[in-house]
Amino acid sequence: MKAAHSLYGRLLGWLTLPLLTLGALLLFQAWQEARTTADHAYDRLLEAASLAIAEQVQRQDDRLWLDLPPAALEMLAGDAQERVFYSLSDQQGRHITGNASLPLPSDRSAADGGLLYRDIDWQGLRLRQGIRRSRLEGWQSGESFDVSVAHTREGRDALRFELLRGNLAGILGMGMLAVVTLLMALRAALKPLTRLRHAIRTRDPRTLAPLDLDLPRELAELREALNGLLSRMRRVRANQERFIGDASHQLRTPLAGISARAELALRQTQPERWRAALETIHSTSENTARLAMQLLSLTRLANPEYRPELTPVDLNDCARQAVRDHWMACHQAGVDLGADCLASPVHVAADWQLQESLANLIDNSRRYGASRITLGVMIHPPRLVIEDDGPGIPADQHLLVLRPFHRDRDDHEGSGLGLAIADGIARNHGARLSLGDSALGSGLRVEIRFPEAAS
Repeated sequence: MKAAHSLYGRLLGWLTLPLLTLGALLLFQAWQEARTTADHAYDRLLEAASLAIAEQVQRQDDRLWLDLPPAALEMLAGDAQERVFYSLSDQQGRHITGNASLPLPSDRSAADGGLLYRDIDWQGLRLRQGIRRSRLEGWQSGESFDVSVAHTREGRDALRFELLRGNLAGILGMGMLAVVTLLMALRAALKPLTRLRHAIRTRDPRTLAPLDLDLPRELAELREALNGLLSRMRRVRANQERFIGDASHQLRTPLAGISARAELALRQTQPERWRAALETIHSTSENTARLAMQLLSLTRLANPEYRPELTPVDLNDCARQAVRDHWMACHQAGVDLGADCLASPVHVAADWQLQESLANLIDNSRRYGASRITLGVMIHPPRLVIEDDGPGIPADQHLLVLRPFHRDRDDHEGSGLGLAIADGIARNHGARLSLGDSALGSGLRVEIRFPEAAS
């Protein structure tokens, strides 16, 4: 059988998954915040540069003119050596001056009264552009113009990664603390399970006493389930020990008789005494063989792993087959054996053991002095009935005779297993065996009642 993953590993995996998800979300949030902070800081520089340039725009010779001070662009060039571009355009969008003809958006009204920021790809460069719409002061026309300033993203990216590194240290520290806390919590939570496993492993295999451990509620339920299993195993072992003792006693007596009879015959010289001894040994050996077969049947029925393979059978056919199988033995014993069957079939789910059950019941009736045995079939619910005119069994003994090796009278041939085997076979078929008074006289009536749903 392939070994399954450990409970510790499964819990660790399932608890680590949300931690990793949370860590990924925190990293994403830290990246977004670093990007927003860097863009905000450099956008303020774009705003200051565009304002400084707009203040230097004048009108000269009926055209816009710009005398740009170096400080206006130097503030955008940081340690990352970004490339800085600027452009001055009139209100029709025509380029007037600047170190680059930067593109303008089709809708420039968005820049009215403020600054429009956007990211552009221009001549193979990724730029951050700021566009300011402004007007000349002191002119009646109030001519408007656009100042466009852009720079490459090296400084922004450097600032973003620097901010991210600072946040990453805190996130990793919290992650390590969470992992250590998780490992310690898992070990503490699974410690009772370790104690339970250790208690089971160190127990003597012969000990079936209940477990006595102080465990959490979930494991306490498992402990109670194990104690219930141990309790059932104690009952099974007690039944097995009692069965073994009874079986050894039952087999010891006839085997000792055979040995004693054979030893006594060896001391005789007359052939007629030898013949009498051989007849006795033969009869005893037959009874012993029958007892051994019944013991094997009872052992099989007591096996909790045994599951019979049931198929649909007709109770009428079962009754007729039982009569055919045992008619000769009953005829030789002077017993009238017959069957009272129905015209229509009565189907139940059964296997070959049902015939064994009928054989035990017929043999019991014959051995206990019945002169007439009748097998009957009934319907609603499906039933098999075996009635005889023998001495019967007192009502207060009906439950006792279903126990192995119990006999209601002193009998030197019977083993007390026939009814017990028939009852066990009935239970394996989901049926119920009951005892009552026979309608043939003072005899016994045995009824095997099958479930109504059987078909």
